[in-house]
Amino acid sequence: MPETPTISGHYTGALADGADLTQKIINALNALGVDQTAITPQDLKPVDEFHIGGAEATRALLDQLPLTPGAKLLDLGCGLGGTARQAAAAFGAEVEGVDMTPAYIGAAQRLTELVGLGDKIRFHIGDALNPPVAPESVDVVTLLHVGMNIPDKSALFAAAASRLRPGGTFAVYDVMRIGDGDIAYPAPWASTAEMSHVARPEQYRAAAEAAGFTLSATRDRGAFAVEFFTRLAARVAETGPPPLGVNLLMGETAGAKIQNMVGALKSGAIAPVEMILTKS
Repeated sequence: MPETPTISGHYTGALADGADLTQKIINALNALGVDQTAITPQDLKPVDEFHIGGAEATRALLDQLPLTPGAKLLDLGCGLGGTARQAAAAFGAEVEGVDMTPAYIGAAQRLTELVGLGDKIRFHIGDALNPPVAPESVDVVTLLHVGMNIPDKSALFAAAASRLRPGGTFAVYDVMRIGDGDIAYPAPWASTAEMSHVARPEQYRAAAEAAGFTLSATRDRGAFAVEFFTRLAARVAETGPPPLGVNLLMGETAGAKIQNMVGALKSGAIAPVEMILTKS
């Protein structure tokens, strides 16, 4: 995605104190009693899957894809690398992750080395609209909660198509507008409405068709999202905020961001939607 000061500032705002993101995560793991020399991919799941439903949603998406040992996967907007590590650890995929935020890529690389998956995954600072991967070199492209930051959906789908081999799969899991209600900001993906590019499913489908994709499956995950946040709220009410969580990435406005997003989910304005597409 294009790196602009507003988007970069949104995703790195929680790091304004200058603290190293990887060290913050390690400190939180230490508080949970996890030995730094024995960290597993599963230990990172509370923080490294920065999208609705976390690791549970990721696995639900990946289970629908043609991932076998050695399959080549490109994760656009990879963040801290949670999806990449899950694809490599659970399916044996070889993964390239691309993200515009240098702090996230630095943490993704270090965390991947700590859990022993450095030989399976490579991370790049780059643009989702022009990922630094050879044309027609991957079997699967994934996009989890990234399209909301990209206004040009046609360019996004064209970029994914150009990197996929013929017959390859593009798996999307994005927040989409499904109703006419208001979306309050800040939200996890945008500090202001001007930064947000939430679109309707039909806009995604039109961009996909123009890029040469055929829609194989789609699923509205709104009910799952509301149930997920209901469970999360109950846990926080019982035990308080966890030491390790996506709050480390959202900073002091984490509560407002989550509250605004949940409000839009419950009102029916938005929902996370899966789309599985096949390149012709």
